[in-house]
Amino acid sequence: MRRPLAALISFAQRLAAGQVVLSIESVLLLASLFFALFCNTMFLSGMLAGYDMARPASWLLGASLFVVLVAVHFVLLGLVATRWTTKPLLAVLFVATAFAVHFMTRYKVYLDTAMLRNVLATDVREARDLMTWSLIPQLLLFAGIPLWVLSRVRLQQRAIGRALLVRTGSLLLALLLAGGAVFANFQDLASLMRNNRELRFLVTPANYLYSLSQVARSQAKEADKVREPVGTDAVPGASWHERKKPVVMVMVLGETARAANWGLSGYARQTTPELAAEAGIINFADVTSCGTDTETSLPCIFSPWGRRDYQETRIRSSESVLDVVARAGFRVVWVDNQSGCKGVCNGVESTRPDPAKSPALCAGGECQDGALVESLKQLVGETPGNLMIVLHQMGNHGPAYFKRYPDEFKQFTPACEDPDLPKCTGDSIVNAYDNAIRYTDHVVASLVRTLRDHAGHDSALLYVSDHGESLGEKGLFLHGVPYKIAPDVQTKVPMVMWFSTGFPASFKLDDGCVGKVAATPLSHDNIFHTLLGLLDVKTSVYAREMDFSAKCRKP
Repeated sequence: MRRPLAALISFAQRLAAGQVVLSIESVLLLASLFFALFCNTMFLSGMLAGYDMARPASWLLGASLFVVLVAVHFVLLGLVATRWTTKPLLAVLFVATAFAVHFMTRYKVYLDTAMLRNVLATDVREARDLMTWSLIPQLLLFAGIPLWVLSRVRLQQRAIGRALLVRTGSLLLALLLAGGAVFANFQDLASLMRNNRELRFLVTPANYLYSLSQVARSQAKEADKVREPVGTDAVPGASWHERKKPVVMVMVLGETARAANWGLSGYARQTTPELAAEAGIINFADVTSCGTDTETSLPCIFSPWGRRDYQETRIRSSESVLDVVARAGFRVVWVDNQSGCKGVCNGVESTRPDPAKSPALCAGGECQDGALVESLKQLVGETPGNLMIVLHQMGNHGPAYFKRYPDEFKQFTPACEDPDLPKCTGDSIVNAYDNAIRYTDHVVASLVRTLRDHAGHDSALLYVSDHGESLGEKGLFLHGVPYKIAPDVQTKVPMVMWFSTGFPASFKLDDGCVGKVAATPLSHDNIFHTLLGLLDVKTSVYAREMDFSAKCRKP
């Protein structure tokens, strides 16, 4: 016992003195062992869930998974590591992996391509809410200690020929070991990966390296391509010749609101009292989102293809329904109170709420959603013709739900006021979230009242959230779980509509019929075609069967 302890102490002393010399392959192996042992607990626990760990076969499966993890990371690192790049590369990976492990374990998120798009699109105010004190020990353990060890190790130098020979041999050996581990448990591993494909996005750091490469590849393709035109033949329908007033269509794009906590849809709490009191509100109780994150849902909502024919590259590189409506003669304006339109508003007018017009709601450089009401008043007041407005809310953007509403809407208490959600009780998280829903109710009802009081246009309003949210159910927080395995709370979203008195008559619309349609299952896929149908925009890209208002309009 004394000899191993003495050897360990001696090694630590030599390491501290910078006297430890290791080959690049040894450093890469140690790094791969570190990643497999300490950074992949979610992956290993997910893969071994349901196995009886008292059985030797389960231990063999676990050992095989561990060998594959080590080998995969060793090969990935070995393909790019040189005498000059090894230390900088590992330093970056240790820091990035420390952040990744923190958010994955803290909020149970998957670092797939969609999530990496969201990360890269996050602005400073959103990122600030995620920088909590619990991140510090994680950084010290998963980045600080490895970086210190890395800084004290000296790399062994070899002649180029010998270095290539050793590297090639070590990579082949790693592939052989990985192949042997897979072969030893082929049936179990094949079944696991076939039935749990999303678990590959828990293999860290391979997950975010792969996802980053996919995002970079996709963005490079998008940068070189001109946006594909959509609905170039769009023209106003015949009803426009009989119209006495111009039209304003307001689309309120909610953020992270889930149907499960929407009062109008039967939630135990009345989180939507103002909308419930407004005449003419039509609530859609069963609406499914296109994605579980903003980067996926926004382009999808405004595209003609949606989730039913989902092709990310085509959706992101094509024009949206906003371009089609603009061709039909509408002024189209995107008002953003969040981190951007994710490419949807490219080519149309876009703006943000003016802090000078709502100083009480825009403290600290961040406007609360009530400022969107002033934006609406200004736009309808200055636009004599046909107008379509998209109001993009901050909504229930987490984890700092308590920042999304003024103090007077702190109705449900105690409310979690720490963005580090696992530190709060489940009830307090729900309370803060419901308070934010209650404020969205107030904002949307205020928008409806503004349109009702405005006599210059026939008006309509559509509110829909982009995706839902997990509030700790099954250990999940926030959103972004891969769509195939996402819980309903992340894919079921609230949606409401309202029409002014003149709008149904002007467009020969039976709003009572729309109320009946609202009781049927719908999705984001219906929105593109319904907007064109409601506004009587004629174009070959319009699909009547996807327009949920079609059966409610007279020929």
